[in-house]
Amino acid sequence: MLMALGQFVFSLSTLAHQDLSHRLGWRHEQSSRVGTRDANQFLGPGEETISLSGLVAPELMDGRASLDTLRNMADQGEAWPLVDGTGRVFGSFVITGLDERQSLFNPDGTARRIEFGLELRRVDDTDAAARIAGGQ
Repeated sequence: MLMALGQFVFSLSTLAHQDLSHRLGWRHEQSSRVGTRDANQFLGPGEETISLSGLVAPELMDGRASLDTLRNMADQGEAWPLVDGTGRVFGSFVITGLDERQSLFNPDGTARRIEFGLELRRVDDTDAAARIAGGQ
């Protein structure tokens, strides 16, 4: 297992991503001041995104079904836990984009090569936050 998003497992037999980009941001608000630099106030964590990209050869693995599964997950609009193969938990993420590029076509129009890109954005797990606040 390379990574899991909810119950979907990224692996050599499903979708193997070749690139992973992880971007973190922090929020700082500025207030203007006369005669000196603006004052800054740290507001907390900002946007966190993860981008995965890779290549699928449908003749060797069932990449088409895996892309359909991810598309169905995105249609639900749910947040899914993201965990890598070492057990590192990234948090809860929603699918914000799925790119697909097909090439090297068979005579019947099916692609022999599919490049994909998956965009994920971290969201707060409000159920977990409520459990912690309630002491459970």
